[in-house]
Amino acid sequence: MKFAAIDIGSNAARLQISSVLENNGAISFKRIEYVRFALRLGHDVFIDGVISPDSEVRIFKLLHAYKLLMDLHEVKDYSICATSAMREASNAPDIITRIHKILDMKINVIDGSREAELINDVVVQSLHPKKNYLHIDVGGGSTELNIYHNRQKLASKSFKIGSVRLLEGKEKEGDWEKMQKWIIHQKMEIPGQMIAVGTGGNISKLYNISEKVNESKTMQFSELQRISDYVASFTYEERVHKLRLNTDRADVIVPAASIYLAAMKAAGCEEIFVPDLGLKDGIIQLLYDRHMQRKK
Repeated sequence: MKFAAIDIGSNAARLQISSVLENNGAISFKRIEYVRFALRLGHDVFIDGVISPDSEVRIFKLLHAYKLLMDLHEVKDYSICATSAMREASNAPDIITRIHKILDMKINVIDGSREAELINDVVVQSLHPKKNYLHIDVGGGSTELNIYHNRQKLASKSFKIGSVRLLEGKEKEGDWEKMQKWIIHQKMEIPGQMIAVGTGGNISKLYNISEKVNESKTMQFSELQRISDYVASFTYEERVHKLRLNTDRADVIVPAASIYLAAMKAAGCEEIFVPDLGLKDGIIQLLYDRHMQRKK
């Protein structure tokens, strides 16, 4: 049995198809297909407030391709979630209606809290039950923050600070201060050291670039700062050709790193856990849970 998730972000749109595995009553998901394409919707929306006609055509072509791939895999069910860029695009409802009419594919535009909730559902399973965590999910247009204690989410907040938004210089004055003040306030409510959890494509790439890869999937604050400075020392062209970064990753990875570092500093986090999970994994978990509910 296979399920598929499509995540339309401000920088890229991802398709993940996973199969359900059962072993002695324990359920797990195995990724069998993953496709990422740089739509760069945030470049349109954060500057002009709308999705351009060219971008609409590319969304249509990409979703059509994803639909054919899902048909080939014979997926049981799928869901499409769109985040920050589509939330803010004034013409998004019209585009969604046209795509639904032509492709019979429904795009669900979710708010920051729902996005954080879906990611939380899979991330929480990888956390230690007796530790405090600050979960930092950096996207192209926004950053979702969650506070955990004993695997329970105590607080959640979405901020309009993202890698593409920073690249375009479209963050609002005072947003950084608001995010840092929120983190500091939450930290005061929870005694003890806090560990950061980083999700999003950029932190996964920064972790892979690091020479400190380990079984615990953690990286020290100082190592993340070192890797960020290392990548920043290269030009855009050098990041593509020498570091072999994707063209749509090479320009946003340093702005993204600055967000993780700022959040960690505000919380006093000495290390960050990088579980390589995200919205797409949360969507697949949701689809599976719904399927099991229907069987009851």
